[in-house]
Amino acid sequence: MESFDDGTNRYRAPALLRPAVALVGPRRSWLAVLLAVVVAGLSLTLAPEPATSDDTASNLPASAESARADDALAGIAAAQDAPAIVVLSRDGGPLEPADLEAAADRAAALGDVATGDVAGPIPAEDGSAALLVVPLPTDTTDAENAELVDAVRAAAADDLPEGLRADVTGPPAFQADLGAVFDGADTRLLIVTASVVAVLLLITYRSPWLWLVPLTVIGVADRTALAAANLFSSVTGIGVDGAITGITSVLVFGAGTNYALLLIARFREELRRHDSRHDAMRRAVGSAGPAILASSGTVIAALAALGLADAPFVQGIGYVGAIGLAVAVAFALLVLPSAMVLPGRWLFWPFVPRPGQDDPSRNGAWARLGRRVVARPAIVAVVSAGVLAAMALAATGLQTGLSQTEQFRDAPESVLAQERLAESFPAGFSSPTRVAVDSASADAVVSLVEDEDLGTAEVAGVDEENGVSEVQVVLDAETGSAESLDVVEQLRADLDAIDTGALVGGEVAQDLDSRATAERDRLVLIPVVLAIVLAVLLVLLRSVVAAIVLAGTTVLSYLSALGVGWLVFRTWLDFPAADLSVPLLTFIFLVALGVDYNIFLTTRAREHVLEHGDTRAGIVHALAVTGGVITSAGILLAAVFAVLGVLPLLVLTQVGVIVGFGVLLDTTVVRSILVPALVALLGDRFWWPSRLAASGRHADVTA
Repeated sequence: MESFDDGTNRYRAPALLRPAVALVGPRRSWLAVLLAVVVAGLSLTLAPEPATSDDTASNLPASAESARADDALAGIAAAQDAPAIVVLSRDGGPLEPADLEAAADRAAALGDVATGDVAGPIPAEDGSAALLVVPLPTDTTDAENAELVDAVRAAAADDLPEGLRADVTGPPAFQADLGAVFDGADTRLLIVTASVVAVLLLITYRSPWLWLVPLTVIGVADRTALAAANLFSSVTGIGVDGAITGITSVLVFGAGTNYALLLIARFREELRRHDSRHDAMRRAVGSAGPAILASSGTVIAALAALGLADAPFVQGIGYVGAIGLAVAVAFALLVLPSAMVLPGRWLFWPFVPRPGQDDPSRNGAWARLGRRVVARPAIVAVVSAGVLAAMALAATGLQTGLSQTEQFRDAPESVLAQERLAESFPAGFSSPTRVAVDSASADAVVSLVEDEDLGTAEVAGVDEENGVSEVQVVLDAETGSAESLDVVEQLRADLDAIDTGALVGGEVAQDLDSRATAERDRLVLIPVVLAIVLAVLLVLLRSVVAAIVLAGTTVLSYLSALGVGWLVFRTWLDFPAADLSVPLLTFIFLVALGVDYNIFLTTRAREHVLEHGDTRAGIVHALAVTGGVITSAGILLAAVFAVLGVLPLLVLTQVGVIVGFGVLLDTTVVRSILVPALVALLGDRFWWPSRLAASGRHADVTA
């Protein structure tokens, strides 16, 4: 049913929402819920396995020089192996003669795991440690690599003299430890996220069972979204890892529950006006639906725009996140309304809304706040914007770029072994820089590397096959440090004079390329996402001024959250830097999700102005009726993003902290104080050039 008689006038739902409205009815609601269960069950049963990357740590496009270097060296037999490095050491003392004998025995045992000859033991000059270099294949999946690394660790630690320890590092070990972070991650995230949402919904509704309905619907949406993401991955070949699915689950639960809160709040309002719960829900869907579609459309479009990124990790989050949000909003508008009307009004017990009841929000705390804000809008706007700007200043000192050893919140064995290795050997020993050159230029490249101008580099070996040579270069500079990046950048510049086709790869080169990729993605995607946000606001509100004001306040909120987040990272959590992807990802989430709350507020204000013709009264009314639900939604979304801290990766912790704090800023300062103040200052001009800009009627709302 797309229209009905509410007793005073015939209500007709907006065209896009008529299918959702039509599903609500005594019989149709049962059908809608059963159909959703069938679709979810089939998707979970039939969804294929996703494509997975064979290198979890890789986040570079194929066009990056370091990626092209790997391709060029793929035909060299020696380059097809990656070194797992066993570091043998004693705490607080040098190795004993028997330790080197034991190391030689371990080298023989490791030959059963290695793809070639095990090198070593190689003692340090000061006798503090020794190394075994175990070649492992590179053409393995994450699971296969993890099994190989486990075998190396077991064989290396077997039957060692008392006090002698063997720790394994190197690219295969880092890859295995990074993959281990996501073992069981989906289950942990799902349990923690669902628990947080359940507690907050219980507090919000103060009902012993109402919270079960939206939580169940969004939980099923999350699992369905994961199945859809797996199907997308298997068809397109875009890799999906634990970080991507974890962030997507947080988005589905957070945004999906936000939409549920808005819909249920409007449903409760309509239950005070209608005897029929089905009529009340139809009106709620038709009234709240446009804001939900606009806000979800903004987020989906912004996430889809990440497909323009060069970084595969960012692309994956964009595509999978957009799919997840599309599923979430579909369940929120097509399934949740029917699930809510099936039980009846008693679902709200003990606070059951009845026809004729007054809406307590209209004269509550949020209404009083709104009247105070519009009474002195200039002072309120200047003070609140000033506070946000002061927070944003800290973002000017933001440093980005984490080395491989800095990715983890709790250092795994590969990181500890790398730190121990760097104390006794050149820092770049475990991850040499790899130069791919024409074999005719190999001698010139070796001479260049050994030149004093490069200072911190030395040749570790040269391999040749089919006219292509690999020159391995070990850097004394710590991997990921500014010095190591400068050396590789200088090496690339100098090589152009010898062989214009020379390619520099390896971990430091990948780090350098990742920084360039992240900078390029920010320059391209931030303007694109801002354009999307402005376009949605223009279509929804039909006002240039409103679109600019709302987008501007959301960007200010993002910068404030970024600044405060950076202060927290440096002064409290002692993080060395922000991950390269953090500024872009947090921008996408905060601007796209943050504008949701402005959409919910201003669309309600626009309804009031259309009916009564007064902008200042409209914004006070909108704040009064949406204040409680939007604040609850913001707290819930912030808490859900904080759940990302369950996984011990710095990038997820940093995204969770910044987005969580930013969402709280949006709901408590931007949406509750700054935007109402700006709307009151601008008055009817806020709606320019729509016809509301000429409404010209003003009521006294400050009393």
